[in-house]
Amino acid sequence: MAFSVVILAAGKGTRMKSSLPKVLHKVGGIPMVQRIINTVEAMSAQQVHLVYGHGGDQLKEAITGQHLNWCLQGEQLGTGHAVQQAAEHLQDDEDVMILVGDAPLIQQQTLERLVAVKRECDLALLTVELDDPTGMGRIIRNGEQITAIVEHKDASEAQQRIREINTGMMIMGGADLKRWLNALGNDNAQGEYYLTDVIAMAAQEGKVIKAAQPDTAVEVEGVNNRMHLAGIERALQQREAVTLMTNGATLADPARIDVRGQVTTGQDVFIDVNVVLQGSVKIGHNVSIGANCILIDCEIGDNTVIEPQSVIEGAQVGEGCTVGPFARLRPGAVMKASAKVGNFVEMKKSVLGEGAKANHLTYLGDAEVGANANIGAGTITCNYDGVNKSKTIIGANAFIGSNSSLVAPVKIGDGATVGAGSVITSEVRDDALAVARGKQRNIEGWNRPEKKAES
Repeated sequence: MAFSVVILAAGKGTRMKSSLPKVLHKVGGIPMVQRIINTVEAMSAQQVHLVYGHGGDQLKEAITGQHLNWCLQGEQLGTGHAVQQAAEHLQDDEDVMILVGDAPLIQQQTLERLVAVKRECDLALLTVELDDPTGMGRIIRNGEQITAIVEHKDASEAQQRIREINTGMMIMGGADLKRWLNALGNDNAQGEYYLTDVIAMAAQEGKVIKAAQPDTAVEVEGVNNRMHLAGIERALQQREAVTLMTNGATLADPARIDVRGQVTTGQDVFIDVNVVLQGSVKIGHNVSIGANCILIDCEIGDNTVIEPQSVIEGAQVGEGCTVGPFARLRPGAVMKASAKVGNFVEMKKSVLGEGAKANHLTYLGDAEVGANANIGAGTITCNYDGVNKSKTIIGANAFIGSNSSLVAPVKIGDGATVGAGSVITSEVRDDALAVARGKQRNIEGWNRPEKKAES
């Protein structure tokens, strides 16, 4: 049966002590509610109804979804009231899954399990057993049949010993849900409409109520403060580390890696400590990544070595390359096979040809470097006016001497040589030598200036 999803995300999250809505705080570099949206969209949900309240403009700017419908809860009057804001958009002949927006680690396989249980009953709950369920609503059963949810403060001594608790996540038929929502009351100390009351209504109607459980309790754990957020982040990173190792990567310390996006790795990859992988990162076979590196939206070819303290963003690194240590590849940087950049080399929107090298203290911006060219230490490509991004072209097998400035637009031919300390402003032909520096003048018997006495 087709199903839609209602995500409850209207709370302010006062305990976060933040101007940002709670559900926009990031886990693994992604807002927690976006993670949930991504998960249910991967399950082909027909519609995702996001119930929002505080920080609506911030949410709409940050959150995306292919089938996202925004439902405003202007006044927060409980979880039942929140779902009521989406009721007019729900179809009688569909199942409706209700999720909470502050439990970002819920997995697709768990929600699919919940959907499967719903096929066998009228209402399916996601429950979990906790070692310490203090403060949580207890699941009351008659055999497999769930009959009620009792809040901790209302539970008897025997009921408080129950370890199975309500997660707030469930799925039921659209017609049933809308009927029960219409019957909700707020005759309680808080004056709120509780979604959990529909469980008792279903039981009174003789509906079959069953439960599904997640693989781990952390999947359904909500975030209420910064400490919870940090704990959820660590749990996610542990999960990501296991995935990397399962796929053939060796991690020097699984507790010291951060994955903030989608990462794919080949076999026999080694990743040292404190590496951050962000966005879309593709790593080939036999790649070694040194300590304290940051890789963002990039692709690393087979047999490449990334030395420590390097930053690679929006770049493509070919097979058998060496990067770093302390190198920075900015967006548009491309290294062809067996190319090398070394200590304190920066590349931006440039191509370093096959086998070419820039070993030290070099800036290559808006440049094309041919195969097997050698760029000396301290060399920079620059623009004469500081505004227009003209191109520098360096031919194959060219040699650029140390501390040279190549002022674009300029072309250095194949096999050409630029003498150290040169400022090159015009074309150097193939196999030619260019030297462009001021003539040295020596003055004999030079008397060094002396510091004047202070008056």
